Amino acid sequence: MKIATWNVNSLRARADRVEDWLRRTDVDVLAIQETKCKDENFPWELFENNGYEVAHFGNSQWNGVAIASRVGLEKVERTFASQPSFGKGGKDPVQEARAIGATCDGVRIWSLYVPNGRALDDEHMPYKLSWLAELKNQAASWLAEDPTAQITLMGDWNIAPRDEDVWDIDFFLEQGLTHVSAPERAAFGAFEAAGFADVVRPLCPGPGVYTYWDYTQLRFPKKEGMRIDFVLASQALAARVTEAKIDREERKGKGASDHAPVIVELS
Repeated sequence: MKIATWNVNSLRARADRVEDWLRRTDVDVLAIQETKCKDENFPWELFENNGYEVAHFGNSQWNGVAIASRVGLEKVERTFASQPSFGKGGKDPVQEARAIGATCDGVRIWSLYVPNGRALDDEHMPYKLSWLAELKNQAASWLAEDPTAQITLMGDWNIAPRDEDVWDIDFFLEQGLTHVSAPERAAFGAFEAAGFADVVRPLCPGPGVYTYWDYTQLRFPKKEGMRIDFVLASQALAARVTEAKIDREERKGKGASDHAPVIVELS
């Protein structure tokens, strides 16, 4: 089985590219982030016409997550238990569309769009850290209940857990930027401590191996990227991984997302 994750940065804007990519790569399950759709304007037919069932969670023109599968789509959950809400500037908090889970051919897949902290002193940062903490608690409870469970937490984590995961760590530290701060990295590391492994890094080692390149300042041609999209797998699922790839070619050309798809093959 071949599974993948991709922050498409507006699904409707990149519908043709997504469809072409699905046909070319022949993936069985795709976890999607930043659909930027509500359910009523989600392009359901894009997937259905290509043999995929799809579940989507979107409640505004921002965020949005989905799972498309041609090997079954069962037990869909929109949000995880205790997922924090957010209200900017003290406004009434809302549940953002950042997590969706489904079981596909025995594998529990979560498509995750982790909040961006924006700045170290921004109100989004404590929201991001609490969001990750609650997700980690839930993920740990799933494995405590069934240590043999095949679970993957995949998506845009908005964290670069190692210095090699950004094009210039000194630049990030000097500017006081997010994604590389100690609290964010500790939050990511907590998932590894809870029993989830990054199954792509061993097969796609760095440095210089990235999944995201900003649109500005010619970051992509300059190879100034970040590794922030990950597939974390439970021990039982990690044992099935045979290959992994970051599809950097999909970042090229007109109308590309600023993220590259990440693909994992399972025995």
